[in-house]
Amino acid sequence: MELEPQFLVIFGASGDLMRRKLAPALLRLAEQNLLPKQFAVLGFARTGMSDEEFRLAIEDAVKANRENDAWQWFRQRLFYCQGGYGDSKSMEHLKERIAEIEIKFGLEGNRLFYLATPPEIFEDLVVGIRESGLNKSQGWVRIVVEKPFGNDLKSAQHLNQLLWTAFDEHEIYRIDHYLGKETVQNLLVLRFGNTVFEPLWNRRYVDHVQITVAESDGIGTRGRYYDATGALRDMVPNHLFQLLTLIAMEPPISLEADSVRSEKLRVLKSIKPFEHEDVDENVVRGQYGQGEIEGKVVTAYRDEPYVAPNSTTETFVAMRLFVRNWRWEGVPFYLRTGKRLPKRVTEVQIQFRPVPHLLFPPETAGQLKPNLLTLRIQPDEGIILLIETKVIGVGMQVRSTPLDFHYAQFGNPIPDAYERLLLDAMRGDQTLFMRADEVETAWRIVTPILRHWQKSPKPNFPNYAAGTWGPKEADELMKRDGRRWLTD
Repeated sequence: MELEPQFLVIFGASGDLMRRKLAPALLRLAEQNLLPKQFAVLGFARTGMSDEEFRLAIEDAVKANRENDAWQWFRQRLFYCQGGYGDSKSMEHLKERIAEIEIKFGLEGNRLFYLATPPEIFEDLVVGIRESGLNKSQGWVRIVVEKPFGNDLKSAQHLNQLLWTAFDEHEIYRIDHYLGKETVQNLLVLRFGNTVFEPLWNRRYVDHVQITVAESDGIGTRGRYYDATGALRDMVPNHLFQLLTLIAMEPPISLEADSVRSEKLRVLKSIKPFEHEDVDENVVRGQYGQGEIEGKVVTAYRDEPYVAPNSTTETFVAMRLFVRNWRWEGVPFYLRTGKRLPKRVTEVQIQFRPVPHLLFPPETAGQLKPNLLTLRIQPDEGIILLIETKVIGVGMQVRSTPLDFHYAQFGNPIPDAYERLLLDAMRGDQTLFMRADEVETAWRIVTPILRHWQKSPKPNFPNYAAGTWGPKEADELMKRDGRRWLTD
């Protein structure tokens, strides 16, 4: 389906997100002829640049081949406007440039605004867009908002209320790039496109679920942002909860955006927020100290640039949650995420229950392991199902055998999440974007944890060495239930 003419206006276009993610994704879409024929991009930021300087900066960021026809086509549609965020004169100048370029390329007033700025600038931008009338057009208008969407329930509600003063809910696209990953989208196909799994996808057959989002990197140059945010705010109400909802949701009546998002919301509403006295029993936080990763010594979190020397910000969090509904009652969901862990890996593991009756001799029965389904989100994207099989030879010996599928087998490169999400926003498809009630319900679960930590004594940080799998309390969380973390 050919896309309508449209204008992409990116606020924060001189920043890291534009260089690393948005510009490369747009060029790849151009190379596949997936962008509208009538299309233009206008970058807006405080940095002083001309149109040509902006084009050269993007050319360098995407390592463009100047002979590439797609790059030349894309380059001619790149423009830049310098100004202050929310400054009335700057917004009027932006409005003039938008009108000028819309006429030049015949864009019919269809505008997609993208907030690729730090979250503290969101309010100024939304007010500036509203007061300048940029949200009113003869065509449609939409806005994409990057995470984090608030830093607790109150701030998320405030941001939603603010957005609604300028845009209707169907015009707002709250982005979580994890939902654009090919393997995350494949969860829907795995569950609802195969009859073999759905009958087993419940408390009768599933012992527990683990979701791990591990990063071997530290915080890089993001010290100021991260020290004010922490692992819980940064990862749990968005990335990890979105993975959890796709695993736990009921079949939607269709793949239309609101059908899928309503089922995800039902899962979040089934998770009871922690009471003050329950947090320490079910949630573990940690902060990395100096350690070694892949043979290299890495610094402690408190020694990272722009981090307070006595910081109590967590770089690791693990928790146990229960989805209180008919399908999942009594099945624990264990979530874990952290910085400076031994490797970069994101995966979901569904541990099935043991067989109910052992037919095999005692020496064989001890070898039997419950079936395990691993959904590898990154890297080496794929699906692995461990089943029990007989070892060839006399006697009855058993071993676990993987039935596996890897995307690399197909030979096609996996598209970056931003390619899919940008294209969906241009199409007006909100399926992979979070709705306001989803966001607020996620924060209702997380905010009591934050409040408890604020009232608690300062943690004894650092409590895990870089290059390890987090504090010992995270292992103890599992051991109390007779389980262990499966990703290592």
